[in-house]
Amino acid sequence: MSKAPIEQAGANSFFRLHRRELLLAGLATAATVMFPRVGVSAPATQPIVSERRKLGSLEVSAIGLDCMSMNSGNYNPPKDKREIIRLIHAAVNRGVDFFDTAEAYGPFINEELVGEALSPIRNKVVIATKFGFDINPTTGRRTGGLNSRPDRIRAVVEASLSRLKVEAIDLLYQHRVDPTVPIEDVAGAVKELIESGKVKHFGLSPSRRANDPSRRCHSACDGTSERILALGGESLNRK
Repeated sequence: MSKAPIEQAGANSFFRLHRRELLLAGLATAATVMFPRVGVSAPATQPIVSERRKLGSLEVSAIGLDCMSMNSGNYNPPKDKREIIRLIHAAVNRGVDFFDTAEAYGPFINEELVGEALSPIRNKVVIATKFGFDINPTTGRRTGGLNSRPDRIRAVVEASLSRLKVEAIDLLYQHRVDPTVPIEDVAGAVKELIESGKVKHFGLSPSRRANDPSRRCHSACDGTSERILALGGESLNRK
């Protein structure tokens, strides 16, 4: 299995990494390759994942678990919730502590699943979630557009905190860069959430080299810039 390349860039010491290589590529791979069927409380004889990654000031397991397709129906039919929760716990038993979800997955229901599965072991894991799509908070209807206005970010975070059953989001990142909202406004809104204790770290996904907003995020987040991570999808590593 390939490991995520990490590149340190400049004096700001923020990090770029290939998110799709860091996270396990879907439930099917995780279930068939790494995590056989085990009970929720069944301990692993020995952790499979022992290597760690430093993402700025955030440390996570070198392999993470992408939870998107577990029940969201994005790429395959939803799986049985009890089986999925056993899978998530099996991942933790085997050394995985980085779990990725998003408001848009479902929408909403994937965050609820992750929150239910990880709330009993919250102190052992790092949870990442995302904002950025224009989704009706009541109906879940998506317009097909983006929405990273500061008031929208704050509303998404409040809802995600509730669904994930946490007091703070370990890593919050922008799912897609919204061209209608200056990145400084986005970063400023997240800086306020960091200062209020509702968010611990902020990332971008994806972030293209041709118009990389990461440095502008650092400038906008003066005083909390060590918590800014540049997490990009496959587009980040294109020449």
